[in-house]
Amino acid sequence: MVAHLQNLDYIAIGIYVALMAAIGLSFGWLIKDIGSYFKGGSTVPWVMSAISNFMALFSTFVFVAYAGISYQHGLVSITVFWSTVPACIIGGVFLGRRWRRTGHTTPMEYLEQRYNLSVRQTITWFGLIMRFLDNMVRLYAIGVFITVVTPLSLEWSVVISGIIVTIFNVIGGVWSVIVMSTVQFFILILAVFILFPLSMMEIGGFEVLYQKIPEHMHWFNGPKGNFFWLAIFYLMIIIKYNENWTFIQKFYCVKDEKAAMKVGVATGLMFFIFTPVFLLPAVASRLIVPELADPEMAYVVVSKMLLPAGIMGILFSSMFAATMSSLNAEYNIMSGVLTNDVYKRLIHPKADEKRLLLVARLATGVVGALIVLGAMYVNVFGGAFEANKLFTGILAIPLGFPLLFGIIFKKPNSVAAILTILVGALSGIILNAMPTISWEWATLIETGICAFTYFVPGYLIREKESHVNQVNAFFVQMATPIREEDKPVISFEYKRTLTYLFVFSLLVSGGLFAGMSLPSIQIFSGQLSMAAGILCMLGALALWIYFKKVISKNK
Repeated sequence: MVAHLQNLDYIAIGIYVALMAAIGLSFGWLIKDIGSYFKGGSTVPWVMSAISNFMALFSTFVFVAYAGISYQHGLVSITVFWSTVPACIIGGVFLGRRWRRTGHTTPMEYLEQRYNLSVRQTITWFGLIMRFLDNMVRLYAIGVFITVVTPLSLEWSVVISGIIVTIFNVIGGVWSVIVMSTVQFFILILAVFILFPLSMMEIGGFEVLYQKIPEHMHWFNGPKGNFFWLAIFYLMIIIKYNENWTFIQKFYCVKDEKAAMKVGVATGLMFFIFTPVFLLPAVASRLIVPELADPEMAYVVVSKMLLPAGIMGILFSSMFAATMSSLNAEYNIMSGVLTNDVYKRLIHPKADEKRLLLVARLATGVVGALIVLGAMYVNVFGGAFEANKLFTGILAIPLGFPLLFGIIFKKPNSVAAILTILVGALSGIILNAMPTISWEWATLIETGICAFTYFVPGYLIREKESHVNQVNAFFVQMATPIREEDKPVISFEYKRTLTYLFVFSLLVSGGLFAGMSLPSIQIFSGQLSMAAGILCMLGALALWIYFKKVISKNK
């Protein structure tokens, strides 16, 4: 039985929540229009957008679902999670510049220009279903995590987490999402770097893993190490990530095509570098707690065993932060689709910016409430990883073909797009319901059906000349670089606000790490936490000095 969090842990969590609230409120008053709320006016620095993208695609799901794979099968969990690396790099190199050139607020807007209104609405509604299912799993994962270390039930854990995420996102829009994600990234990395050496020390060093559980130290161990399974999973993740509305939104947030490419590549590199650091403690947990009843609890159990009070609260906050960043970004883009592609396009085309901003915030609240409700039933599908795999296999591939390939290939038409979604989703449901067909074969067959349905009708059905001209104009736009005078410039007001917020956030984070280390300063974990606090404070000082130099040069 894992002991619950202690008073010092709750103090650490309270300080963290207060810090995130300060960031959200700070940007709330800067949001004046719908473009700023959903894409930051395309003025977000690419480094921040990449970090936010990494955090948006990352969540407690990793510390629950992938920790379970690490505990049961070892290093193959890293092999499986590295599927994110080619997905992000392919998106950055081949698709980032195209998405940025569309100049839209949501990825749904381009569909009407590329196909027609019917395709836009079909993908909007099917896509919203997909995003709801995906985010139910994320919220469920943080709920499971909370129930292990607090007296709360799963239902209350899900409700409280959902309310916190929704409130923060309603207030601040995409700028607060990106700034919070950046701050949360540093807190998470520092917290995990405290646990990593502690877990290795607990088992006697990395080489002990090879001596005691050699079968777990193979990159292709267990059923998920099968080449065919991995190939299909990698294919699915490449499609899923590159059709992910949040991922696409990060390309809109930056100023030009070059920055968009950097966002994708940098995100992929972060997944490559940090995945082993995140998952190796869970691999080591097989030796630390060999009789664990629920493998998905490996990470939280080891954390509670090795970290003293206060520092465990910081790690808990950082893991909650990972899911919060992920859900913040998802809520923002989903409410953007509801506002732009449903309300503005179908209900009130002449709505002014003030009304759209109000609708956006109301839509965020509705999104949050529905995801909370659905998260309570995820365990019916067999846990976090299996539920995510099932939902993705059924819907991600049919939706991905018209959304992704429509921005690359000119020939596929609107009939093909709608048929692909309907036939693909139906075939996915039927194939996954058949006990004689494995998930791998079901996904491969579904992909083949979608490819045939999407590409063939374009050669059989003749389009109207007006639509052909519309599509040709779209691809001319895709081939035309953004003019220098059209590239947005971040205002000094935003730069100053960003600097003050980051300095303040780093100081508070540093104080949090340092303060929580004092009761355990005599032991190694406390000393590591103090070092993390000092690093944060030095970072705040360096940023402040740099900003002052920039100001003095511009005077």
